[in-house]
Amino acid sequence: MTYKDIEFLRLTPLRGPNIWTYRPIIEAWVDIGDLEDAPSNKIPGFYERLSSWLPSLIEHRCSIGERGGFLARLRAGTWAAHILEHVALELQNLAGQRTGFGKARQTSKRGVYRVVVRSRQEQVTGACLEAARDLVMAAINDTPYDVAGSVGKLREMADSLCLGPSTASITNAATERGIPWIRLNEGNLVQIGYGSRQRRIWTAESDQTSAIAESISSDKDLTKHLLAACGVPVPEGRIVESTEDAWAAAEDIGLPVVVKPRDGNHGRGVSINLTTRQEVEDAYGIADKEGSAVMVERFVPGDEHRLLVVGNRVVAAAKGETAWIVGDGSASVAELIDRQINSDPRRGPDDNFPLGFVLLEEDTAVVLELKRQGYTPESVPGAGKKVLIQRNGNVTLDVTDLVHPDVDAVVALAARVVGLDIAGIDVVAEDISRPLEEQRGAIVEVNAGPGLHMHLMPAEGEPRPVGRAIVDNLFPVGEDGRIPIVGVAGTQDTSLIARLVAWLIHLWGRSVGLACRDGLFLDLRQVEKKDCANWAAGQRLLINRTLEAAVFENGAELILGQGLAYDRCQVGIVTDVEGAAALGQYDIQDAEQMFHVLRTQVDVVSPGGAAVLNAADPVVMRMAVLCDGEAILYGLGSNLPAIVEHRAQGRRALFLRDKRIMLAQGPVEGLLAELPVYAAPREESEATVPRAAGLLAAAGAAVALGIPVEIIRVGIETFEQDRNGITPQRSHARRTAIQ
Repeated sequence: MTYKDIEFLRLTPLRGPNIWTYRPIIEAWVDIGDLEDAPSNKIPGFYERLSSWLPSLIEHRCSIGERGGFLARLRAGTWAAHILEHVALELQNLAGQRTGFGKARQTSKRGVYRVVVRSRQEQVTGACLEAARDLVMAAINDTPYDVAGSVGKLREMADSLCLGPSTASITNAATERGIPWIRLNEGNLVQIGYGSRQRRIWTAESDQTSAIAESISSDKDLTKHLLAACGVPVPEGRIVESTEDAWAAAEDIGLPVVVKPRDGNHGRGVSINLTTRQEVEDAYGIADKEGSAVMVERFVPGDEHRLLVVGNRVVAAAKGETAWIVGDGSASVAELIDRQINSDPRRGPDDNFPLGFVLLEEDTAVVLELKRQGYTPESVPGAGKKVLIQRNGNVTLDVTDLVHPDVDAVVALAARVVGLDIAGIDVVAEDISRPLEEQRGAIVEVNAGPGLHMHLMPAEGEPRPVGRAIVDNLFPVGEDGRIPIVGVAGTQDTSLIARLVAWLIHLWGRSVGLACRDGLFLDLRQVEKKDCANWAAGQRLLINRTLEAAVFENGAELILGQGLAYDRCQVGIVTDVEGAAALGQYDIQDAEQMFHVLRTQVDVVSPGGAAVLNAADPVVMRMAVLCDGEAILYGLGSNLPAIVEHRAQGRRALFLRDKRIMLAQGPVEGLLAELPVYAAPREESEATVPRAAGLLAAAGAAVALGIPVEIIRVGIETFEQDRNGITPQRSHARRTAIQ
């Protein structure tokens, strides 16, 4: 029997915390059609085909909780949506996007499921879902499928779209420390932290990396001059203007010499240990193609080392290795390079490998090295004849633990002299465990934006946590890159609450952003007049370097269809669990389902923060135990059972008494503010409950933030609500509050 394809009804990226997880995901609504009547154990040969095509599925634990758990479910019988979930996850893993979170849940419509998979890059995850559908259907219908070809395409896609390994090591380190980050472009420009507490990196450069320092480091001659002036050992040399001048400089300095570009990087165009005029002149031509000028320097004997300096200390060091081939009397140099060097499994075409391929058509320095020994790529070395291919290529042998303290100190000094917070210092020395002065070692280059890959994936030795070192330098112990964030969820006067909270923060003297249904606000300036209670508007606030706090209005539809704009917040307000009737497209039908949606706002409250909850709503009150921080209750009367019990436990609550807003902690209570006129009903038939409850919720958030009572009182008094919106009274209110 042939089954029809699984149909994708919609693919929804949830870019922030959502009902499934704290992390970005893609939620796919799928219709499995007639496969609803055909679990995996009823499809002949399906288990064997799928498990042979993707043998790594044995690592999936599934709900059984042990290795091979998913395959056990597959053999016993499970449905196509669940299979799609696991195959999509495994294709992401094979594409280099390591992840394990996924869910498959049936909707109220027969045969329609929500399949959820963790997403590190939306386009890649979407492609993995589609490839998973095709693979699963091929296994079901016993038709051919090119698994290797599909995985290869997905890996290429991931390599082109995802953060590079150096940048990823930094963002992973930030995540481990609980510091949020945002990718700012399609490349490797990343913001770590929110608002005014953020820092920016571009691979191994940070917003502390001076443009002047970067320019100095790219000028090798100027760098040498500055280092020498501070007593840092550097090789003698000068800029040359022609092949004749290069030879003249070599004679003045004394052979052997090094010829290199004045402003090159990554070792391109560098030729070393040159001893003849022809070698110097050939090397001049190579270097001249790579930079704006050419330098000739004294050759420093020894091995090339790359030392990574972060924040004035060496955090990693790697050593270069020579590469040789041995002739057999029949194969050419080019053939021997492929057999004896490029066949090393540590070598590959990209940053997923610690060593790169030796490519004769691209590496003119290798061709020059061969020429010096009397060979060309087509030459056939005699049996047993050793031929040097690279003198110091592939600096990937970790030697961090061998660096002498004196070398550490002089290298850190070199970074400070140039002015770089993150620097790759190239040192030539015979023994890195001895001071440079003892062996005529020298610093030959100082590089901005150094590569981290050699330290993350050394060919030999221990990987070094260089990403963590960079994050620790940007965010010293105790700093988490976060600004106060307040989220407001529910349906009851949430715009009023959000705007009042923003007003109170403004009076507190903080620059505050607000994204709500009334628009987008920076302090009191409205920059968008449309509905801005959405993920994109929230991100605009978080990347704004001037903001010291932010307030977000989060409806249930935002949580279901986009995800929260932030990963954690200091205060989360939930007013009610109404509104299920408007969420049919998300298969939400009752208050119990709404509870699971809106609890997201409470789930993301940080341990030092607070959830501000409506004590009059028993469903909302169930969220109190879910909060990692404190729960602060609010309600119109002190006799609400939830408030009575809460106070009995010594906790904080706000309520009305005789038109006064009272703040209590346990049995102790005090006046917070008088209930303002604008919170009273405008007409006899109009209820006062929503407006007054909204004020209590906003005041609770202000209390949780630590805003002084005097400022809260003034803020409530100077905040007005009218039929066209909510308008703070600007005249001297902030000055009065601060005074």
